[in-house]
Amino acid sequence: MNNIATQFVKEAYIELRRSTWLTRKEAMTSTWAVIILVAIFSVYIAGVDFVLSGIMRYLLGR
Repeated sequence: MNNIATQFVKEAYIELRRSTWLTRKEAMTSTWAVIILVAIFSVYIAGVDFVLSGIMRYLLGR
């Protein structure tokens, strides 16, 4: 069992060494893109929720 775990760690390390990593600028750009898109979708979903809540309140007479 120990041999399997050791082999896994060695192979994982080799894979990490082969990987190409983002530059700091690329990582920051991607992070800001995600933050902006999450904010836009949050506002959209909140708007849809507000409208649907109003419709339901109207239909239920509350």
